[in-house]
Amino acid sequence: MNLIRSYRNWRRYTETVRELNRLNARELDDLGINRTDIARVARAASY
Repeated sequence: MNLIRSYRNWRRYTETVRELNRLNARELDDLGINRTDIARVARAASY
């Protein structure tokens, strides 16, 4: 079970990073996210 959960968390993380990287600076600013914060936000969203 732990392996499945880890895989799902990893997929959620990579999808979140991919989606946030598609946004331009203004869209990220509207969300209150700086481009350097993407990894942190994605990590928080995946758990």
